Amino acid sequence: MLLVQVLCAIAVAIFVNAVYWYMKFKTRMYHWKRLPSKSPSFLFGNLREVIKVYTRKNKYHWGVYILERMMGQCLLYQKEGLYAFWVGPTPVVPVCCPELMEKVLGSSVSIEKSFEYDFFHKWLGLGLLTSTGTKWRNRRKLLTPCFHFRILEDFLPAFDEQSRILVSKIEQRRGDDHVHVMPLVTLCTLDIVCETVMGYRIGAQRGQNLDYTTAIQNLGDFFNQRTIRPWLFSDFLFDRSEIGRGFNRDLRTIHSFTETVLSVKSNKQRRTFSNRNSELSNIRVKEANEDGRRRRQALIGHTPKTLFLMVDNYREDIQEDSKHYRFVGHETTAAGVTYALYCVGLYQDIQERLHEELDAIFQRDDARAVTMEDVRQMKYMECVLKESQRIYPSVPMVGRKTAEDIEHNGFIIPSGSEVHLNFISLHRHPDSFPNPEVFDPDRFLPENVLKRHPYAYVPFSAGPRNCIGQKFALLEMKVIVANILRKFRVVSLDPRDKVFVKVEFTLKPAEPMRLKFLPRTPA
Repeated sequence: MLLVQVLCAIAVAIFVNAVYWYMKFKTRMYHWKRLPSKSPSFLFGNLREVIKVYTRKNKYHWGVYILERMMGQCLLYQKEGLYAFWVGPTPVVPVCCPELMEKVLGSSVSIEKSFEYDFFHKWLGLGLLTSTGTKWRNRRKLLTPCFHFRILEDFLPAFDEQSRILVSKIEQRRGDDHVHVMPLVTLCTLDIVCETVMGYRIGAQRGQNLDYTTAIQNLGDFFNQRTIRPWLFSDFLFDRSEIGRGFNRDLRTIHSFTETVLSVKSNKQRRTFSNRNSELSNIRVKEANEDGRRRRQALIGHTPKTLFLMVDNYREDIQEDSKHYRFVGHETTAAGVTYALYCVGLYQDIQERLHEELDAIFQRDDARAVTMEDVRQMKYMECVLKESQRIYPSVPMVGRKTAEDIEHNGFIIPSGSEVHLNFISLHRHPDSFPNPEVFDPDRFLPENVLKRHPYAYVPFSAGPRNCIGQKFALLEMKVIVANILRKFRVVSLDPRDKVFVKVEFTLKPAEPMRLKFLPRTPA
């Protein structure tokens, strides 16, 4: 009798849960179907349109046409600010207006990334980019002090030294008809991020550690190869595919290299642990305020030197975060520098203003190292970099999974929806940026910034999950571009309507971006 009662209770619980989930799905489906969209087919949704892009013979990389479709759809539904793209029976909801961006990015509960980020787990683990919930909050709180401006100042010598190597590489090519600068800049930013994050010089610009350099560049493309092939969503099938085997081979190379560096650092730091404790104590005493209160210290944040002190206990966490910084840090910054140089090379009047600013700061002394005071004076440079990121954001889109219902313009995005935040279209919204295709750095003068919605411009995302390294990236871009422009005048050989970009994890040129670097005449 007791057994029957238990079985009945289980059956009732299953039935109640089934009814609950059915009603919840029905409600979500009701709201999804009310979202503006092109009529989907019964089984495949809107996937047929995407399949046409992948299967036809295209002149350019498929990412060019996907980006054009994304931007075209956002332009079509600009008034609504959102639309639904159906993947089978469920939609992905791209959004492209400031008000809705604020509701999604500013939410303290909708912090989970969309399903595409699951593909990074094998590579990056559950680090800052891919984790969520308590783990993400704890990791974010721990790592935020790493990017305090006093600590970033310690990175300036690495920025300056590696960018000067880049300048020498460009100088060797100045006789060429043109230079595709992005591969050169990518090696420079990879050298920088490895030196500042791992405390280890890999010598990518000098042709050292080629296996590691090649592997980390190869892995950047696997994300896109996998997202366009639904049959590779399964780890079982992906690992047995040609793409998966190449990915795993490169992953082993990176893990082996990282483990070697961590072991070397662990032994070195263990030998100097007592001395460093003494040094830190002296620093804390010196940094006491006049009223006797001790300043807040970045205990984890003082670069990898402190992180490596804990390498034995937190090896896995350090590996996850170092891989995250190396991947996100070098590709996004390389793209930002490349597009900034391209834009500067197109608009010679803007470049002339930059040269005037740099000459006033450095007095045409090309040998002097860049200091933090120099960077603070690069006001117009900062406007130029921001305008370049407006038109060509390094990360054109990010994804979130909503944890609450979000209402906008009479539409409801129900909890559990996959939302794509389309930055590249947001930055072209005419209400925020009149004549959006015009390159105008004056848009970012302080008096003009105050007139705009705070979520109208978010190249580094915004809200609780904004890019933790945005100050690092902007400082790095300033130093690299400044050192190049101190030596050269840049000329872009192709107008913007002839330059095609493709959407991958980052925004990349679909073809070599042709720039010419001319030596500046002596003062």
